Amino acid sequence: MSARTIIDKLWDAHVVGDIDGVSGILYIDRHFVHEVTSPQAFEGLKKRNRKVLRPEKTIATADHNVPTMNQDQKVRDSLSRLQLDTLGVNCREHGVSLFGLGHENNGIVHVIGPELGITQPGMTIVCGDSHTATHGAFGALAFGIGTSQVEMVLASQCLVQSRPKRMRIRLEGKLQKGVGAKDLILYVISRMSTSGATGYFIEYDGPAIRRLTMEERMTVCNMSIEMGARGGLVAPDQTTFDYLEGRSFSPKGKEWDQALEYWKTLPSDRDAVFDREEVFDISDVEPMVTFGTNPGMAIGINGSIPPLRPSFMKSLDYMGFSPGEQLLGRDIDYVFLGSCTNGRIEDLRQFALLVAGKRKADGVTVWIVPGSKQVEKQAVNEGLDRIFAQAGMEFRQPGCSACLAMNDDKIPPGRYAVSTSNRNFEGRQGPGSRTILAGPLTAAAAAITGKISDPRDFI
Repeated sequence: MSARTIIDKLWDAHVVGDIDGVSGILYIDRHFVHEVTSPQAFEGLKKRNRKVLRPEKTIATADHNVPTMNQDQKVRDSLSRLQLDTLGVNCREHGVSLFGLGHENNGIVHVIGPELGITQPGMTIVCGDSHTATHGAFGALAFGIGTSQVEMVLASQCLVQSRPKRMRIRLEGKLQKGVGAKDLILYVISRMSTSGATGYFIEYDGPAIRRLTMEERMTVCNMSIEMGARGGLVAPDQTTFDYLEGRSFSPKGKEWDQALEYWKTLPSDRDAVFDREEVFDISDVEPMVTFGTNPGMAIGINGSIPPLRPSFMKSLDYMGFSPGEQLLGRDIDYVFLGSCTNGRIEDLRQFALLVAGKRKADGVTVWIVPGSKQVEKQAVNEGLDRIFAQAGMEFRQPGCSACLAMNDDKIPPGRYAVSTSNRNFEGRQGPGSRTILAGPLTAAAAAITGKISDPRDFI
């Protein structure tokens, strides 16, 4: 057999049928659902008098529309309450495990899958959410799907997919102190553009990737979709195995040994050929911030907004910025730490490390939202909640929160938010809101200064 990439290996291991020589019927190992994109899918099953074929392969959680305060009380928003109630009814009817509000395993779908060990190397993983690529950090073929496809997976545990093109992005060099995985992926997107990986599945490789923790790798893979990619992944290695060992849903005993033996066969063969390869040296990457209304419009913290084509000027008008302007020193109104991109315990630790012993700037609202109940519990056990409280910051309960304007946590019109989430589209965090994407350290620096600031000045 000729040399194969990890993408080829995962695809070939899961194709159970061929349709036209291009599209294949792909078996799905793990299916995650939440309250927003699943109701229509379950309703479709009901209309066709079908049941979920393999309910044990599906895990449900409540995350997008949940409030991040007073979760023990009745959800105030009627639409959110209806969606959450409907998810509960559907899961009970079909025997699907649900981690609802208050459950010890509740949280953002792309946070709980990895931390519980549900996400594992070698799997195909789908969810009705575009940032399902997060799970690719474990060497899984993970991608978002639409509502009709959610119904297809519930009914058949399979999905019709065309074989993806394969890209390898190799990252050389070593990140500077104060520069993290979020800065790395914003830099790559700024170089690739938001359409530069359209149609590809990306393997991230190279010494810079191998030095990242699993949580950092998840941040990188999470934003693959922002380049137009179908997904992104990192081949499993000892870092992956150490992270997974002993987690609730990870294999145990002999099954662990067998799984480990298989996982070690997954990395791309030495002579494997990709359809496209890109190499970036990330040694000089600075903390990154976005200036426009897509994640590719990003610059280093000390950089200036570059000249733009006329078609992009609408974006700057919306943000209130101009070509040639520096963002360093610009006043901001809100800071949001959280989301499936940066709501893990390592992100909270980084933020706390920089703000410890300091106070937030006057006039700035700071929301710190853990990605799951487990992250929340760990943060409390480590005393991070007390650090945030002493700094005058709000430590909230788990949920997608201000990543998207689907719950109570919205940025008011015209206000600037430094956000660790993944998208800065017009109105993404609330009608008229202005989003500046950044990493946890840059967000922390903004929280204590009230301005876009270089976190390296505080380290």
